[in-house]
Amino acid sequence: MTGHPDNLAAVTDPGKLALLAPLRPVRNRTTEVIERIAGEISSGRLAPGSRLPTEQALMGAMGVSRTVVREAVSALKADGLVVTRQGAGAFVAPDAARVPFRIDPVGLSSIGDVLEVMELRLAVEVEAAALATERATLSSLRAIGRALAAIDEAIRRGEPAIAEDFAFHRAIAHATGNALYVEFLTFLGRHVIPRQSIRTAVTTGEEQAAYLVRIQSEHRLIAAAIRKRDVRAARRSMRTHLDNSLARYRGLAERAPK
Repeated sequence: MTGHPDNLAAVTDPGKLALLAPLRPVRNRTTEVIERIAGEISSGRLAPGSRLPTEQALMGAMGVSRTVVREAVSALKADGLVVTRQGAGAFVAPDAARVPFRIDPVGLSSIGDVLEVMELRLAVEVEAAALATERATLSSLRAIGRALAAIDEAIRRGEPAIAEDFAFHRAIAHATGNALYVEFLTFLGRHVIPRQSIRTAVTTGEEQAAYLVRIQSEHRLIAAAIRKRDVRAARRSMRTHLDNSLARYRGLAERAPK
């Protein structure tokens, strides 16, 4: 009975659902609604096939607009947690237990969050550098070189070179010849560059420039190893680059107020 999509009782007693409680003040209301509904689904309080409360009920209970509710339902639908039926409403997907992997860039605000993403990158990008060394075409090598030069230009302009840094790593992913490496970095997005995600101890223009010059010297070693077809050096240089970044931000984490 509870799994039948047309059974309104499948929602169970609305008063027992945590999602039908006022939201606390948050930075992103849509994200909060998504997390609230997803939590009810993952806990089993909203079973597969159950109908979600109506838009009006969610709006009234959470104190959010119709736009926020619709954006949240749309995101949950994209993640495979919810299905919608015209004229009937939104329902928990039959296979909602199969939650897709995702990283929410909105949530990457703490040093700890960023360190977890960087550790994931370390596991992938070291091997990507090795494959790029073995497989890079002349066109791929030129793209890596252009990305490296773009970082130099951004540094000279006094900019943080976030997009240019990401483009350099993405050019290496392209050079592997494996589209999944490119898709993985694209999925992570530009927030894989930590200085975009969190505030650092680098506060002045001079400190930022010195910091970027150090990073760029590491980029040069990676590019040189790929250009020379030195697989061991490419792995070592990429690992050193990402390990150094991890060390920098772990240091910030240790100094952060508890």
